[in-house]
Amino acid sequence: MSLDGRLLARARDRLDEIKQNNEKEFERRREEIYEKLPGLKAKDAEILKTMTGLPAAIAAGGDVSGAIAELEYKSLKLYADRAELLVEGGYKPDFLDEIYRCPKCRDRGYITGRPCSCLLELYEDERKGESSRLPESGGIGFSGFDLSYYDPVPDPETGISRRDLMERVLESCRSYCESFGPNSVNLLLTGDPGLGKTLISSCMAGVIRKGGHSVVFELAPAAVEAFEAQKFSRGRDDSEDPAARVRMLTECDLLILDDLGTEMVTAYSLSAIYTLINSRLLGGGKTIIVTNLSQDEMRRVYSPRIMSRLEGEYSFLKFAGKDIRIIKKTGR
Repeated sequence: MSLDGRLLARARDRLDEIKQNNEKEFERRREEIYEKLPGLKAKDAEILKTMTGLPAAIAAGGDVSGAIAELEYKSLKLYADRAELLVEGGYKPDFLDEIYRCPKCRDRGYITGRPCSCLLELYEDERKGESSRLPESGGIGFSGFDLSYYDPVPDPETGISRRDLMERVLESCRSYCESFGPNSVNLLLTGDPGLGKTLISSCMAGVIRKGGHSVVFELAPAAVEAFEAQKFSRGRDDSEDPAARVRMLTECDLLILDDLGTEMVTAYSLSAIYTLINSRLLGGGKTIIVTNLSQDEMRRVYSPRIMSRLEGEYSFLKFAGKDIRIIKKTGR
């Protein structure tokens, strides 16, 4: 299994923190016990002296097996006396045993050089929790999406108001989150600026992420930059592995690619966008693309092979209404 080194390092840091906290708790317990039961401290010192006597017995020669058996018997007797002292003092006999979360590796993270299941669980938590540039609205669910900003007056031709239309869009997005999984479709949210596309997509990211799926929220220009950084082995900071960044974009359960169409259009950016879209389709990952471009505008910007995948593999959700930012500023 190929692991993302950046996420693995974060998982190890979490395991180290767990181990350190357990060690602190062990020290706290020992200080408490030694203060209340002075005889136990003496007993521990006797146990330590007995255990360190084994190398001396071996060095002295003679009946080594007999010396070992004698030390084992003495140690067992001392540990039994120790447990009895703890019980008499009102504690459980294992109160001063080593504290660890994982009984297999004792919080070391590895067994015979291989990652323990406890470390892999923490790694999976990091992978699922990875969310790049997820806006704060991602944590509020759909309650932050206010339909009152959309005109309730029916359109004379269709008889459907913009509010009715956006209510349907909102319900579609809610249903998408409720049933998100391998059989979900890819979505393309289109419409003029300021209609709530980024807001609703970030709400979807938050809900789906809470369901245990790995979600990445990325701007299209930054996604292109990640592919460029990988090509030239150039990270945006010292802690970032460009190849790991691209893997995260291509392998997460859900990628939300925001602001498609704002990236600088070059032969390389078109190639990067195609590679990203196509690799996710082939890998089975789901994608939500957000753009201010109309379908006709996208056809003028993007190559036929990109549009073939967008129009053939994505369900389009059209947003309508007035720019909410202007409504908030002017009151109308």
